[in-house]
Amino acid sequence: METRELICINCPLGCSLTVTMENGAVKKVEGNTCKKGEAYGKKEVTNPTRIVTSSVRVAGGTLPVVSVKTASDIPKGKIYDCAEALRAVRMNAPVHIGDVVLRNVCGTGVDIIATKNIPAV
Repeated sequence: METRELICINCPLGCSLTVTMENGAVKKVEGNTCKKGEAYGKKEVTNPTRIVTSSVRVAGGTLPVVSVKTASDIPKGKIYDCAEALRAVRMNAPVHIGDVVLRNVCGTGVDIIATKNIPAV
């Protein structure tokens, strides 16, 4: 049996979780005060994922960069590849919240979207 200690990040409570695994399968999650904690514990030890936030350059806008994020979570192992892919992205103003900045980032099936409006100059 293997155990892992985690802090749940799904809500502000930040429950201390103990996840017990046997042969790579989750046997139980303890310490959670809600169902989200149980789901988080199981997912974090078997297939951890994260939302990625960053910024990309904008030409001809009132600001030189726009904030962006993944539309949903991506595998934790793809975070650095995603950041590297975003370094090469350049957009032209105007940019609107929800505009797709980069489709299917690193083959994850997840798009990068703008999270701020940047009007053209």
